[in-house]
Amino acid sequence: MHCPKCGGEIPFYDIKPNCKHCGVNIRYFTQESKLMRDAKRTELEGAVARMVITRIKASFIGGKLAVARLVFTLLAAAALVVPFGGVQYDLPLFGRSFSVGIIGLIQGFGNGLVMNLPHFMNSALVKAQTMAALVPACVFVCVALIDVIILVAYILSFLNLTKSARFMKNAALIGAVISVVGQAAALIVKFTVKNSETASVQMGFGALAACAMFVVLFLLNRAMLNKGLEPVYKENDIKRRDMLKRVRAGEVDLDDLPLPVFESEEEREERMKALEEALKAEEEGKEL
Repeated sequence: MHCPKCGGEIPFYDIKPNCKHCGVNIRYFTQESKLMRDAKRTELEGAVARMVITRIKASFIGGKLAVARLVFTLLAAAALVVPFGGVQYDLPLFGRSFSVGIIGLIQGFGNGLVMNLPHFMNSALVKAQTMAALVPACVFVCVALIDVIILVAYILSFLNLTKSARFMKNAALIGAVISVVGQAAALIVKFTVKNSETASVQMGFGALAACAMFVVLFLLNRAMLNKGLEPVYKENDIKRRDMLKRVRAGEVDLDDLPLPVFESEEEREERMKALEEALKAEEEGKEL
């Protein structure tokens, strides 16, 4: 083996704790070297963790606009509770209503009405009214899909604040357009299809509620893009992140780096202050 400090060769039968060439204690020197490497790695990896936390805060609670975006992202999904439309059946010995909305769909699956809709589509008595209910149903599916896309983009927004805000803005605009067009189509179908004694088409306002939420989300994301979304990182953290990439790539060895690897004036003052307090506490302990 070789001495970790001077590199001198040490015979296998030499069991002395100190190197015969430079006199260093091999065991303690090795432990100190490992602690130094761990301290350097902790400094670099801690900077990356701080940057991620900073991006998360900036994305979710980084100001009034970010908080408002969080609220309206949830409200856009909650708008699916409002009925988009439906149909009321008044058949002999059978009176049920099919409402296009989260609550209505849950009830429809529970009482078996949703499973019987294909039979109603083939019925001469209620075929037209049942087919009319498919228009708000299609709008509901499209709006729900856009809500899911926006929600996923929002959850992952901390990965890239600017791209996610731009994506959410465009998705909200598309959702608003689909909602308006769908509401208009549902109105046209409602006035085209005549109600009968056996079934009547119902109009809902879920599309309008979703459109309002999408418009607000569009405006919020546009305002955040105009204001700027890039968070302010702690001094030298970007340098630490870049250095960690070089260490992991094998371009730089941790042993060749100083400790601390990077240090700002504020961090140096904090370190010196902490060191002075530790020395003062040690002196007080000796006096006792």
